[in-house]
Amino acid sequence: MSERKVLTKYYPPDFDPSAIGRTLKHLRKQGPKVITVRLMAPFPMKCTNCGEYIYRGRKFNARKQTLEEKYLNIPIYRFFIRCTRCSGEITFRTDPKNMDYECERGAKRNFEPWRDAKSGKYNETEEETLDRLEREENLEQEQEERDKMAELEEKMQDSKREMAIADALDEIRTRNARIARNETKSDEAALDSIHNEVDEAKLQAEKEDEEAARKAFLTADGERVKRIVDEEEEPAPAAAPVASSASKASNISMPPPSSTSFARVKKPKKSGGSLLGIKKKPSLV
Repeated sequence: MSERKVLTKYYPPDFDPSAIGRTLKHLRKQGPKVITVRLMAPFPMKCTNCGEYIYRGRKFNARKQTLEEKYLNIPIYRFFIRCTRCSGEITFRTDPKNMDYECERGAKRNFEPWRDAKSGKYNETEEETLDRLEREENLEQEQEERDKMAELEEKMQDSKREMAIADALDEIRTRNARIARNETKSDEAALDSIHNEVDEAKLQAEKEDEEAARKAFLTADGERVKRIVDEEEEPAPAAAPVASSASKASNISMPPPSSTSFARVKKPKKSGGSLLGIKKKPSLV
C-alpha cells in the first residue's frame, strides 16, 4: 500500500526541469493588482450574449482591478462579473468624473444617464467641471449667508411680536382692573340704594300699622276708647314667693314617728316549688 503522505519523490535520471514551462514567482511579470470582492450590480443591465436581464442590487463575487489611470488623483477600478445565465464575463469600471459607473463589455445598460437631454454634465471637460463645482460652492455659501440673514430677521420679528403681545396684555390688564373698580363702585351704590329702599319700606309699614291701630281705638266722634274695670272683681292674690313657702313649711311641726312603724316583719318563706313555678294542688281529704 502506498503512503498517504509522500515524503520523497522519485526523479528519473533524464528529468529536465526546463521542459515543464513554469516561470518562477519572482520572475513573473507583475500586472495590475486583482482581488476578489463581494458587490452588488450598480445599475440594471442586459447581457449581450444571452439577453439575460440583471437588476440593480444583485450580488456577485467579482474581481477588482486597480487601474493606473486616475482622475484628479482619484483611482479608477475595474470589476469583472459573470452572467447568471450563460456565465459570460461582464466588465464595468468606475467613472469619478460623472460620479457613476461605465459598462465596458459583456452587457449593456438599460438606461444611460448621459443620453438624458436634461443632464449636460456628462460631456463637459475638466475645466468646465471645476468651474461648475466652484459655482456650486459659491451658491452654497451665498445660501448659507442668506439663511443666516433670514434667521436674524426672523428673530427680530419674533422679538417685535413678543413686545407687541406684552403691550397688549398690559393694556388688557389695566382695562380689566378699571372695569373691576367701576363694577365694585356700582355694586356698592346698588347695595346702598337697596338698603335705603328696605329701610323706607319698613318705616312706611310701621307708620301704616300705627295709623291703623290709632284708628281702631277711636270712636266715630273721635274720642279714644277706654277700658272699663269692674269694681266687684278683686285682684288675684299674688303668688307667694318660693322662699316664704319653704320657710312656712319649716315652721310647721311634724308629729314624731311611732315606734312600731319601724318594726321588722318576717315574711313566710316560699317553698322551692314556688320558686320553680310549681303549684301545689290542695288535698281533697
